[in-house]
Amino acid sequence: MARVSTLDRTLTRHVERQEERQRPLDFRLILRLLEFTRPYRSLRIFLMISVVLRSIQLPALTLCVASVINGPIAKHDVNGVVLGGIVFFLLALSTQVVMHFRQKLALDLGEAVVCDLRNALFRHLQTFRMRWFHETRVGRVISRMTSDIEDVRVGVQEVLFVTMVQVGQMGVAAIAMLWYDWQLFLLVLGLAPVLWLINHHFHRRLSKNLRNLRESFSRVTATLAESVVGIRVTQAFVRQQENSNIFEDLAEDHSRYNSALLKTQGLFLPLLDLNSQVFIVLLLLVGGYRVLQPDHPMDIGNLIGFFFMANLFFAPVLVIGNQYNQAMTAMAGAERLFNLLDTPPEWSDAIGAKPLTSVAGKVEVRDVTFGYNPSRPVLHNVSFQAEAGQMIALVGATGSGKSSIINLVAKFYLPQSGEILLDGIPLRDIQADSLHQHMGIVLQNNFLFYGTVADNIRFGKPGATDAEIREVLVRLGCPDLIDSLSNGLATQVGERGAILSSGQRQLICFARALIANPSILVLDEATSSIDSATEARLQAALSVLIEGRTSFVVAHRLSTIRDADLVLVLDHGHIVERGQHDDLIKQGGIYASLHQKFVQA
Repeated sequence: MARVSTLDRTLTRHVERQEERQRPLDFRLILRLLEFTRPYRSLRIFLMISVVLRSIQLPALTLCVASVINGPIAKHDVNGVVLGGIVFFLLALSTQVVMHFRQKLALDLGEAVVCDLRNALFRHLQTFRMRWFHETRVGRVISRMTSDIEDVRVGVQEVLFVTMVQVGQMGVAAIAMLWYDWQLFLLVLGLAPVLWLINHHFHRRLSKNLRNLRESFSRVTATLAESVVGIRVTQAFVRQQENSNIFEDLAEDHSRYNSALLKTQGLFLPLLDLNSQVFIVLLLLVGGYRVLQPDHPMDIGNLIGFFFMANLFFAPVLVIGNQYNQAMTAMAGAERLFNLLDTPPEWSDAIGAKPLTSVAGKVEVRDVTFGYNPSRPVLHNVSFQAEAGQMIALVGATGSGKSSIINLVAKFYLPQSGEILLDGIPLRDIQADSLHQHMGIVLQNNFLFYGTVADNIRFGKPGATDAEIREVLVRLGCPDLIDSLSNGLATQVGERGAILSSGQRQLICFARALIANPSILVLDEATSSIDSATEARLQAALSVLIEGRTSFVVAHRLSTIRDADLVLVLDHGHIVERGQHDDLIKQGGIYASLHQKFVQA
């Protein structure tokens, strides 16, 4: 069987490669990057001054040497030679001082721009809605935040200002050559079309190689992130060798693209250097011929000065060629960053949406139809009403639409039709962040952030004291589950709470929700992943958490929802039964069947 290319492989499936445009040296991108230097005007001005000085100083050193040779040395003037040496030394010393400050200012400016870019990107990521995070591999996000931003850092700190110095040096050298001999300078101008042809030829090859390289790196980081997050599943299904083989293929792809890029650069830069050497040979032949003519159209001193300046003119060609390669990499990174920054959220709060000042908790769902893919609805004309303080239970098989209702009530998604109202106000007219401030959410996958137990509970109320946290734990009736930890509230929970038991993790999530004192509570399979003994304790804590709040509870364990004010039974996106526990048992329908299976279990 033919082997599928690793271009499209992930740990579990084959995916289409995400092509991204690349427009190296796009001046619109350069201008956008320069916009990020606007807050640092004074730093930018001093940096530009140092760039101009540096551009002039290097040709000035060469001109000083040429002048000493053509003047005092040619005239055997010892004092003139000594004076020229002193001037050269002082000038060389000043170039080192200027170079130090140019590098320091460029590093400071680049670091400031990169910091602002990274913060802007992170802030923008926070505005994206759930669909984007569900559809985007985390490795691609990490790639934007790391490798792409580092490429931009090199572009700002090195490429831009080094290139400006080199171009300035070439400009000053060109003026000096024009002053020495304008006719010989015309030969130098013949370099321009040759350089353009070389650049044009390698431009497309380098663009393609860079695009492949960046894409392969994104695949490597995405697969690495997926492997680390899913290591438990990998080991449970003994997939270590298979995953290692897939990662090895991806790493080989990346290495191959990197080698192709280096090979192209290995041809591009030597060609630039060879072109410069060929022109030096032509200048030597033509210049020597002019000096040897009987009428001496050019004297030997001017020829020496011209050659010094020609070397100074051609030397930056190789440097600029190398900077061009780095510039293309930086532009590729900048384009990917700005593509992400320019990606709008799936939806934003409606114009005129207002914040919530207080919430009673009455929720009404009217004829809501919704699908993650609009052409394939998962909810069909769903309607129900929850009075303030009521507990609404959502029951049904996997994929029946329970979590979709939760996502809509929490305004993580917007319905394709119908509307949801809170205290008579459509959710579309309420600011999402304001709604979430009045809402507490506890999920089946009880996510904990790296830090201490207290840090994770305080996530629901950043200013909470340790005393307030302990009071919440006492109210939940489970402080001993935390006290049993080695350092109590100061215990490090590890990556995603890995060192804690399921019950301890869930209690922390309960406490995080309770300390925020929400008006609306969402519990999505909040007790499904714990043992029966711990469930009994957390059931009491759950009662405390729910008391006095409008609650939406998704549960497979029907013991959790016996006291619900309204049970909604869903099947393929439709509400097929509704009522209280006892009434639904008497009806003998789907709910009664589920309850019978639960009792037998």
